[in-house]
Amino acid sequence: MSENLTLSKPQSQVDETSEALLTVEGLTKHFPIYGGFPIKRKVGAVQAVDGIDLTVHAGESVGLVGESGCGKSTTGRLITRLLAPTGGKITYAGRDITHANRRQLAPVRSEIQMIFQDPYSSLNPRQTIGTIIKSPMEVNGIDPPGGREQRVRELLETVGLNPEHYNRFPHEFSGGQRQRIGVARALALEPKLIVADEPVSALDVSIQAQVVNLLQKVQRELGIAFLFIAHDLAIVRHFSKRVAVMYLGKVVEVGDRDSIYSRPRHPYTHALLSAVPEATLDDGEGESRERIRLAGDVPSPINPPSGCRFRTRCWKAKDKCATEEPPLVQIGGNKEGHLTACHFPEEPTIAARDEDVILDPALAALEESTDSR
Repeated sequence: MSENLTLSKPQSQVDETSEALLTVEGLTKHFPIYGGFPIKRKVGAVQAVDGIDLTVHAGESVGLVGESGCGKSTTGRLITRLLAPTGGKITYAGRDITHANRRQLAPVRSEIQMIFQDPYSSLNPRQTIGTIIKSPMEVNGIDPPGGREQRVRELLETVGLNPEHYNRFPHEFSGGQRQRIGVARALALEPKLIVADEPVSALDVSIQAQVVNLLQKVQRELGIAFLFIAHDLAIVRHFSKRVAVMYLGKVVEVGDRDSIYSRPRHPYTHALLSAVPEATLDDGEGESRERIRLAGDVPSPINPPSGCRFRTRCWKAKDKCATEEPPLVQIGGNKEGHLTACHFPEEPTIAARDEDVILDPALAALEESTDSR
């Protein structure tokens, strides 16, 4: 890979004692399901997010990872108040914004911005990029020194685009360039927190690192806090200081980057890390990593399992897992701040096991037949 595509070094450490910029407590979002004829009535709910706790400190980057459909993007939209929560509490800079109306949110809107996943659908094709980036300033009545156009040209230069492209339309740019435009739009109001919803997943692999390096540069130079939502564990490891792991609407493990990637305790985190190619998460130690193959699909969020939601796919599940929901707490051997929601946590290592965990019967039979040859 060429030098300009290499991921830059992780951010410097953020003081754990710094003030919490964002605090989420018991955040819940249930989408109602209506059925019946001729009168529509509520017959159920999709439990997209079901009681999560999360904290982001000023200037810190926190990664939020998990399988598709686990509620990561919904969480991001709840934090930015693009969606109204069903329950729980969202506190930003000491202010409760959980049920704030449009007028009450106005002072906060400029401080919490979002970078969307799809750079093709998140930009208005009928507007020039100058208008797209300038619009947030117009809406919020911000008139920077030198004028809005000058500020837009400065932002284009900041994200690595030519300021002379001010009057071009989105269709004249590549996917990576469009995502840079999205970053410039998010920076237009000088936010304190940016929620990046899988900002590189729709981009070609050859330019993903360029966009990640750009976001790291922005964070270092401007001191902006990030909630970085992604399913690519390698990118999250490079970008985020702390990592939260989600499964089926719940946060099952939270810890600093090294603890999560080297000493995970929740079985789901073990399974998630074992699915990543070894070269991608090479820690330089050279030892082979454990292999875990889960069976079945993620249960439906309409009717999630009782107790621990991962128990239907977990090799350590016992009766207690079905009757009691494990709390998200610090367990023996964990660092302070490393929280796990599991009754029977795994050993804090990702080294190869004596026997691989293979829960898929078809895969187990296939590997047995291959070994017997």
